[in-house]
Amino acid sequence: MSTPPLGQFPQIGKKKDKFTPELRILVASLLSMGIILLWAKYFGPKPPINQPQKEQPAVSAPATPGPSATPGTSASPQAPAPAGASASTKTVPAAPPTEESQERTIVVENALYRVEFSNRGAVVKSWQLKQYKDDAKPQRILDLVHPESAAKTGGWPFSLVFDDPQLEKAANSGLYKVSSDSASLEAPADVTFTWSDGHLEVVKKFHFDHNYVVNVETTTTLNGSHVLAGLAWRGGFGDVTVTDPAPSATNNTFYSENGKLSMFLEKKLDSPDKWGNTWQGGKSFTGVEDRYFTAAFLPPADSFSTTLQTRYWKVWDTKTVNGKEESEAIPEVATASTAQPMAMRVFVGPKDYDILKAMRPQMNSLVQFGWLEFIADPLFHGLKWLHDYIPNWGWTIVVLTVVVNMVLFPLRISSYRTSLKMQRVAPQIKQIQEKYKKYKMNDPRKQEMNKEIMALYSREKINPVGGCIPMLLQMPIWFGLNSALRYAIELRHAPWLWVRDLASKDPFYILPITVGVSMYAVSKMTPMTTTDPQQAQMMKLLPISMSVMFVIFPFSSGLALYILTSSVIGILQQWYLNRTHPLPAPAKPSRAKK
Repeated sequence: MSTPPLGQFPQIGKKKDKFTPELRILVASLLSMGIILLWAKYFGPKPPINQPQKEQPAVSAPATPGPSATPGTSASPQAPAPAGASASTKTVPAAPPTEESQERTIVVENALYRVEFSNRGAVVKSWQLKQYKDDAKPQRILDLVHPESAAKTGGWPFSLVFDDPQLEKAANSGLYKVSSDSASLEAPADVTFTWSDGHLEVVKKFHFDHNYVVNVETTTTLNGSHVLAGLAWRGGFGDVTVTDPAPSATNNTFYSENGKLSMFLEKKLDSPDKWGNTWQGGKSFTGVEDRYFTAAFLPPADSFSTTLQTRYWKVWDTKTVNGKEESEAIPEVATASTAQPMAMRVFVGPKDYDILKAMRPQMNSLVQFGWLEFIADPLFHGLKWLHDYIPNWGWTIVVLTVVVNMVLFPLRISSYRTSLKMQRVAPQIKQIQEKYKKYKMNDPRKQEMNKEIMALYSREKINPVGGCIPMLLQMPIWFGLNSALRYAIELRHAPWLWVRDLASKDPFYILPITVGVSMYAVSKMTPMTTTDPQQAQMMKLLPISMSVMFVIFPFSSGLALYILTSSVIGILQQWYLNRTHPLPAPAKPSRAKK
């Protein structure tokens, strides 16, 4: 039986084209989707019913109990999560609100300080250093906190800095629960502050010991997840009673990075909105300081090589001076780390060189003596070494002056001999000057006068600047010693006889006047090395100008004591030289040939 041609089965060919593979896939997909939708509608789980929005706690403001509100709750809508929190915070169960019902203070003290906390914000309201006085009259125990500025600017020491201003406001104004029921604690002591509004939770733990270092541990979470917050010193720092110069002029923020210390005066600081959500990392330690004291944030002792993050800025305060309102910049600083809980040490105390050098990392670079540090530093350590044997700092300066002048005495002898030679040739120099006095200063022939004088010096083997060498060496010592006396904490309020503070000016101006008289006596005993009447007159006016400088400028009375002692020693040395090397009889100038 033969097979019929394909054209005799038209119905079979049409059926094959109707059910192509693509059509079968499409039909199967539509059937699957229909089955899933029907199952979800009639057999799937029901979605949870949303709670009313008004029952959700808010984190946009601190939890403040009112007459008809439960502490830790608010009727305002919930604020969005900040950028520092992870997306999972929306699904984590809220923590129960934790808040105290009223504000209270807690005092912690040891032999070095007395610290007063407030549980509103868990911040410091007073930090007194028991071993130091301020500059008030009468003097009081020094308080490093500026309460008036802090109250006006709204920032206190040990407050927190968040990227989200709403969280920051809530954390710094909440009433924290305190771990101790006692209002006064004696170091060594631990105190813990805890607060939560149901979403944001903050825990601050403090450990106080018998030194200037406080161990601080903070935990900040939002809906159970870590949110970054820095520990800050705000509201001003240092001795607010200082008048020379004003407190704001001596306040700096600082940080150390890779062993290099960077200082920021208030004029170099911007407003706090400059930072946004930016933190500067890689810092060894950070803080704020004035001339004699510092509050420095350091990594924990068990990992002091850990780096920190920082921000620094300034806010403005208004003060009334002589009946007029003046704006004053307040430098502030915050420090953070990525660890959770965030642990760090805070040093609050004097910039004592030995104490700061013993810290890890070392902070003795905070004791800065300016551009003449290479002179001020050895002078300062020489004073400290002598002070181990001489209890009074004033007499220590006197002994140091004697030592320095005895070391320079050979140079004084050389200078004196140069002066004698200068006096011997003075008539010849005067004769040369008379020869050229008819020419103007810009006349080329006037240069011949200088050549003749230098030729005379060369024949007589005279170094014309040899008589100035002791003075040239003393000037850097004066300025270096002044820096050491003004910036070393050891010299602050150090008394000597009638002087109450060797780091400040003599209030009775006895030292400046005596300095001028003694310097004039030395100049009268020393042979004059110049034949120019104007230069001689200037040398006579030098002692008077020195006295005036000590009255006008804020040179330390310790420096005046050093110069006075140097002048008295100079009088004795010059008397000895004048007896052993009497002045030559003045020679008559020879007449010039016509």
